[in-house]
Amino acid sequence: MSDNQYVSRGAPVGFAELLSRGYVFSEKCPSREVLKHVTSRWGVLVLVALLAGTHRFSDLRRKIGGISEKMLAQTLQWLEQDGFVRRTAYPVVPPHVDYDLTPLGIEVARHVEQLVDWIEENLATILGAKPSA
Repeated sequence: MSDNQYVSRGAPVGFAELLSRGYVFSEKCPSREVLKHVTSRWGVLVLVALLAGTHRFSDLRRKIGGISEKMLAQTLQWLEQDGFVRRTAYPVVPPHVDYDLTPLGIEVARHVEQLVDWIEENLATILGAKPSA
């Protein structure tokens, strides 16, 4: 294979195709940043929590045990910038802000939810496979 050929999922592809779909193994691919946001501990939990519907910030914070206010705000901001979360601010006093998933967010959240479900269903096996300390 020449230096200007790329491989995606085992098959050579052209550079134009890589640009259109991303190549997560390349250190410069923007898909890595999105992957980091979606698969971070808090990103996963926010996405799965929002599958249940619209939530206010305080509702999400209560639902996701252990997340700090700062981390929740940052995670919501990342997911909003990636196009997965919609933030709706209402012009009332006190401020009222709702968060929900965009159609793209619903799609990615369903994939992440499958991973969460698999982990929970196999937790006993996973814990049993850990080496003893």
